Amino acid sequence: MRKPIIAGNWKMNLNAQESVALVTGLKRELAGVTDVEIAVCPPATLLTAVGSAIAGSNIALGAQNMYTQDSGAFTGEISPLMLLDAGCTYVILGHSERRQYFNETDAFINEKAKKALSHGLIPIICVGETLEQREAGITADVVSTQVKGCVAGLSADEMKKCVIAYEPVWAIGTGKTATTKQAQEVHAMIRSLLKKIFSDNVAQAVRIQYGGSVKPDNVSELMAQEDIDGALVGGASLKVDSFAKIVKFNG
Repeated sequence: MRKPIIAGNWKMNLNAQESVALVTGLKRELAGVTDVEIAVCPPATLLTAVGSAIAGSNIALGAQNMYTQDSGAFTGEISPLMLLDAGCTYVILGHSERRQYFNETDAFINEKAKKALSHGLIPIICVGETLEQREAGITADVVSTQVKGCVAGLSADEMKKCVIAYEPVWAIGTGKTATTKQAQEVHAMIRSLLKKIFSDNVAQAVRIQYGGSVKPDNVSELMAQEDIDGALVGGASLKVDSFAKIVKFNG
């Protein structure tokens, strides 16, 4: 049985005081939750403060990005060793905004995933199609290509440790959400693809999150789908009340 994972991607929001206040509230509201893995992914400058604030709680720390090298002359980048030092368990890789604004490719994301895994970090690998691609009827082709590129060369054991986040680009921050049927179809397709690339055992072990305007009022229906194992939450993760309600979707 796959344990659901719900992660909050704060993107480029909040300062130190706001972030500590947020996770302090989340610790209080989510203290009794044991059936869902919970993670918060603040900006890099807030990792240490947030990590200290959630220490000893049931909330894990994640980063929004990392580079492919451990150290060196890479101004402005953050290494996996730095993430571990800050207390990170997870790292989001290949978010559509990284792909769109910073031209990240599947091959580059794949390199990052391998590096993260080599240090014991759990990659949350993001895939998803644009509105134009969905309307053109090529969602399956686009997402399959992304998945294949991002997990190329991973061993079965490494793949089992990864989380995949399906995020239709047209549903991120737009208020639009894929219907539960649309979301389930793509999640099932991704799981079927993992079965072909690896094995049924691996495919059944990998958790696949949905991301794209997840809110308290739609999370239960999404999570009821057979192949949806969690959520990567954007805007709704910035408020204690809404994120707590999403985590407690079956409460």
